[in-house]
Amino acid sequence: MPILNKDMTLCISLAARPSNIGTRFHNYLYDQLGLNYVYKAFAPADLAQAIAGVRGLPIRGCAVSMPYKEDVIALVDRMDPSAEAISSVNTIVNDDGVLTAYNTDYLAIARLLRDHRVPVTHSVLLRGSGGMAKAVAAALRDAGFSDVTVVARNEATGRALADLYDFAWQAEPGTSTADLLINVTPLGMAGQDEDVQSFGDDAVAGAKTVFDVVALPAETPLIAAARAAGKPVITGAEVIAIQAEEQFVLYTGLRPTPEQVREAGEFSRA
Repeated sequence: MPILNKDMTLCISLAARPSNIGTRFHNYLYDQLGLNYVYKAFAPADLAQAIAGVRGLPIRGCAVSMPYKEDVIALVDRMDPSAEAISSVNTIVNDDGVLTAYNTDYLAIARLLRDHRVPVTHSVLLRGSGGMAKAVAAALRDAGFSDVTVVARNEATGRALADLYDFAWQAEPGTSTADLLINVTPLGMAGQDEDVQSFGDDAVAGAKTVFDVVALPAETPLIAAARAAGKPVITGAEVIAIQAEEQFVLYTGLRPTPEQVREAGEFSRA
């Protein structure tokens, strides 16, 4: 990484529970490509003031994580179709004070479902109804999945998400299972919920593939239970690497090689 200087371009991330994964990923690639950029994670005390800072400093790019993916919509100038279609933002790009919102989560989910060859005939339990859940639901619908149940304690947001794509809704997992289990909640994330397994052992036993979008840690209780049961898994570490790659391209205009992305992902999790 170059020594901090007045011409350095700053990119940041905003999250309730910041991690070093994105910070290490982006800074690794900046170093590899010789870019005069630096990336820093923040937990904003005031979201509106933070976004005003992005506009005013100016900060080139801003990643947006839970729980701010919907709240930032009112604070930006433009919505790219990737974000507008699902009313959820995970990336903001600043062009001379004009803030444009994108969603690279959708691209990551769609690619992983395809790369892991998850059959579209699979039944799905999708736990969560926030911004990331919207990206997952849209990717499922667009890939051709139809037997999907949104599991969300918040009936208003859960039903709204389910109705948007003609999916089913239920409040709790209960005894339900499905071919594909997807957790899009903070359950299992480092912090107060890190020991919580988002789907029970019976659901895991009945599943064919288990997908947890939580990236910190990548080995959540759900992923650990699925591995122990011999189930194929898709991890949040995979999600964050793909969406971060697309963010990197938006911020810099450069696309790293697959090998550089793989190395950056490994470095970010080391």
